[in-house]
Amino acid sequence: MAGGGGQEGASLEFTPTWIIAIVCAVIIFISLFFERFLHYVGKALKHKKNFALFEALLKVKEELMLLGFISILLSVFQGAIQRICIEDSVMLHGLPCKRESSADSVSHLSSIRHYGTNFPLHFTGMRALLASGSKGSGHCKNGKVPLLSLEAIHQLHIFIFVLALTHVVLSLITVVLGITQMRDWKNWEAKIQEQDDTADKMVSHVRELPFIKKRFKENAIVGWLHSFGKQFYDPITIDDYRTMRLGFIMMHCSWNPEFNFYKYMIRALETDFKKVVGISWYLWALVIVFLLLNVNGWHAYFWISFVPFMLLFVLGAKLEHIISDLAKKVVDQHHAIIGNLVVIPSDDLFWFKSPKLVLFFIHYILFQNAFEIAYFFWILTIYSFDSCIMGKAAYIIPRLIFSVIIQAVCGYSTLPLYAIVSHMGSRFKKAILPDHMHESFEQWLAIARNNKIKGKKTTNEGTAGNKLRGALNGNKTTNGGYETHVVAQSGVEMQEIQLEPEQETEIEIGIHK
Repeated sequence: MAGGGGQEGASLEFTPTWIIAIVCAVIIFISLFFERFLHYVGKALKHKKNFALFEALLKVKEELMLLGFISILLSVFQGAIQRICIEDSVMLHGLPCKRESSADSVSHLSSIRHYGTNFPLHFTGMRALLASGSKGSGHCKNGKVPLLSLEAIHQLHIFIFVLALTHVVLSLITVVLGITQMRDWKNWEAKIQEQDDTADKMVSHVRELPFIKKRFKENAIVGWLHSFGKQFYDPITIDDYRTMRLGFIMMHCSWNPEFNFYKYMIRALETDFKKVVGISWYLWALVIVFLLLNVNGWHAYFWISFVPFMLLFVLGAKLEHIISDLAKKVVDQHHAIIGNLVVIPSDDLFWFKSPKLVLFFIHYILFQNAFEIAYFFWILTIYSFDSCIMGKAAYIIPRLIFSVIIQAVCGYSTLPLYAIVSHMGSRFKKAILPDHMHESFEQWLAIARNNKIKGKKTTNEGTAGNKLRGALNGNKTTNGGYETHVVAQSGVEMQEIQLEPEQETEIEIGIHK
């Protein structure tokens, strides 16, 4: 034991076996319970053939495995980290809290306190505490201190876990809020499909159509102001839904006018959720940058919190403005139309001609918002609200208000907007295929990629190709008696199914009656 001979610093050699057994039993029970819970959730999703959410669950498991690996690294290398000694003067730079005294002895001890202690600042007791955690922490010479104390490593460990857990939970809440906001769209889809399309086609003046009246603005500045405000009240109306649905169907699957656009959007949104719930390498890099900028007097977190707050509103305005651009293109090209209004989706409507960029921004916004919330509760739990590392209330309260607003607006407005507007590009996602065909398509696509690398021609023959062809061609559909055939000319590496005739290599989905 280290220190005064109490049980606080006892190692396993002097710990009763029944205490060790009880603690291990509790930890193992909690771990197995959580593992079984995730297992049964996965079985339920597979039973309901909800493969997109099942893949999202697998992504969550990957994140948990990464957290476990980080925990192992911190535990295994904590001794090595403490054996790294640095000059006491180095700790004068980049502190989250201002020093209380400039005296040499106090300065040295407050450096140690900054690196993870909340105990009284007497030298002997502090050294004993550090020695109890790691034998390597007591070897530093006078004027030097360990790079990171045992207590600081433990607190950093907790923060990483809280951050990852908060990100997963808040992402799930956002998707649930978004799908709840979209519940009326299912009724709109059913109502549209029940309408009689055999009626006589009427001639209509474009500017008199409800969609054009609500969306088209003559002045560009007025149009952007209208788009900015529209995201906060009734962001998608039934006229918007009907028009964008018809534009998508006429461009990508005109052979199937009864295509269920709502189900396609939900499948695509569930697939995108798998990407949002994960923490990519660049997000971990942002965490490192954020921790680096937490210097006393900079109030970096306060200024950084404005970035997702403003970006969210700009993104919502852009999504609304894309709908307005669809209306503007119709007005510019037509004075009157016969029948239904048809808009033309295009990648040109999006920033850098990339609809995927919208999902990237949403991912970043949700992650930084999770960082803000996780950091607040971590500091509140480890230290207190009045702690110097927490900062002044004048800087904390606005950040919390921003976080709540971001979470609400993203779920209520931005995510539903993304769910429908992201399909107004030139491509359509693989979610257009029924769930039961995804596995066969992925197998066939892997073969196509390998053959492209080898310079071979890809056909739909073979095990995967026959499964996909059988799934697509084996039976007539229930809506109109159509049969679908897959024609593969040569493999093309892609994340989405796309129809681009100008490319020499493509995957074409044709329709034959």
